[in-house]
Amino acid sequence: MFATKHSSKMPERMGPTHPPEMVVLEKGAFLMGGIPQDKFVSAVELPRHQVVFEKPFALAKSPVTRSQWLDLMGSLPSPESPDLDLDCPVVHVTFPEAIAYLRELSITFGNFYRLPSEAEWEYACRAGSALVFSHSNVIEPADANFLYDEQGVEVGVGKPTPVGQYPANLHGIVDLLGNVCEWTADIWHPTYQYSPSDGSAWTEGGKPACRTIRGGAWDHLPRVLRASWRDWAPEQARWDNLGFRVALTL
Repeated sequence: MFATKHSSKMPERMGPTHPPEMVVLEKGAFLMGGIPQDKFVSAVELPRHQVVFEKPFALAKSPVTRSQWLDLMGSLPSPESPDLDLDCPVVHVTFPEAIAYLRELSITFGNFYRLPSEAEWEYACRAGSALVFSHSNVIEPADANFLYDEQGVEVGVGKPTPVGQYPANLHGIVDLLGNVCEWTADIWHPTYQYSPSDGSAWTEGGKPACRTIRGGAWDHLPRVLRASWRDWAPEQARWDNLGFRVALTL
């Protein structure tokens, strides 16, 4: 397990001096799930359904970086991946560790920081679009950090990259697609049948101790970076392509 910020073995440090940069998402509605023209849509992305947000919320502009984690928690999750830039997304973070980080962040800055719901994540990602990749129906290596094209040819850099190196979406949010997958607050359910329609996290039923992940990662094919793509990870997963992003209740 990673060390907590109160460990006597931690190096002396200033701690975080400012909260994460957040983007406010206004209230509204959207159709969540796979779109008809997407040939890679699977049953887990259906049925497509309307979600209505009655209140605005905020989502971090980028995933939590290794530097942000280090400033708050005092040491990086293990293994530390010393070859990665400190501005890369933090990885090897389990779901409970992400929750611990959010708790410390909330205490430090006096806000209720949390993981986004799966619906909030897709609403932010799509930014009003109904396309395969939110910005387009195709994606190129210049658009996001992914490793292979659909023919299996390596086209990417083969590792996480510092946040913000690829274009932001229409909300000004970066790295929603590619770089690292992201934890959400939702327990994994294999379809959207009976899912919440108000954008809240789906935390009842489902697969025990498993959470939905979103976004695709640096070692994936383009089909895994689709705006509607979803998969699951055990809460104790400590993967080199899985991080998280901060959300905020306003």
